[in-house]
Amino acid sequence: MGTLYLVATPIGNLEDLSPRAVRTLREARLIAAEDTRVTRKLLTHFDLHTPLTSYFEHNKLTKLDTILTALAEGDVALVSDAGMPGLNDPGYELVRAALETGHPVSPIPGPSAPVAALVASGLPTDAFLFLGYLPRKAPERRALLEGLVEAPYTLIFLEAPHRLLEALDDLAAVLGERELAAARELTKLHEEIWRGSLSAAQTYFREHKPRGEFTLVIAGKDPHPSAAQKWSEEHLMSALLAGSAAGKSPTQLAARLATESGWARREVYRLATLIKEKIANEP
Repeated sequence: MGTLYLVATPIGNLEDLSPRAVRTLREARLIAAEDTRVTRKLLTHFDLHTPLTSYFEHNKLTKLDTILTALAEGDVALVSDAGMPGLNDPGYELVRAALETGHPVSPIPGPSAPVAALVASGLPTDAFLFLGYLPRKAPERRALLEGLVEAPYTLIFLEAPHRLLEALDDLAAVLGERELAAARELTKLHEEIWRGSLSAAQTYFREHKPRGEFTLVIAGKDPHPSAAQKWSEEHLMSALLAGSAAGKSPTQLAARLATESGWARREVYRLATLIKEKIANEP
C-alpha cells in the first residue's frame, strides 16, 4: 500500500528543494502536480523522470480515482506550483480520500510563503491567522475584515498585484492604522519585504507599481493599548466629524478609530452614529 507524500517545492530559489524531497520525487510511482508544465521544469532541473498527472482546482474531484488507483500500487507525491501543497492549493480532498482508504499521508516540509513572510515581518509570531487570498469583491472583503477587527493575532493574507491598492484601502478603513509587512518575490533575486504602517503602505504602493504576488502580514489588535495613547474626546469627535463628512459609515469609523484612539469600539460607534444622525437631520 502506497503512501501519499505532500512535497513542498521551491517558492523561488531552486536550492530550497531538500535532498529528501528530491529523493521522494524520484522514487514515487506518480507525481500529482497542480501544473504539469511548472513541475516538469523542476524535474528537468534535478534530472528526475517520474511520471506526472495533473491535479488542480477544476479536476481535483474527477482525478481522485486515478490517484487512488496509483496509491494502491505504490507511493504518490503531491506538489503545487510552489510551496506546500494543500495550503491554499488543491490537496485537502485528496488527503481526506487517501486517509479514508487507509493510505498513510506524510508531509515533506519545505518552503512556504506565508511562514517565510511571517518570520521575516518583525511582527509577533506566537499566534497568527492565515486566511489565504482576500475576497475579490469589496463588500465581501470588508465583511471578512469586520470580523477580524478585534482579533489579537497577527493576520496573514495573500493578494494579487492588481488588487493590492484596493485591499490596502479596505484594510486601513476597517482595521485602522496597523503595522504591516508586504512581501513579494520571496527567495528570488528581487526579493522585497516592505515594512511600515498601513497608511504608509498606501502611499508607497501608489508611487511604486505593485509587481508579483504579495503576502501581507498585519499586526493584530493590541489587547493592551497604553493610556498615553488615548485621545481626548475633542480629538475623537473631530476625527469622527471628518470621517462622517467623507462618507465613512459608523462601522468603518469605529473599526479604524478604536485602534488609533484607544477608545472602546462600542463607544466610538455610538458617537459616530450620533454624529451621522445629526448630519442627516441638519437642514
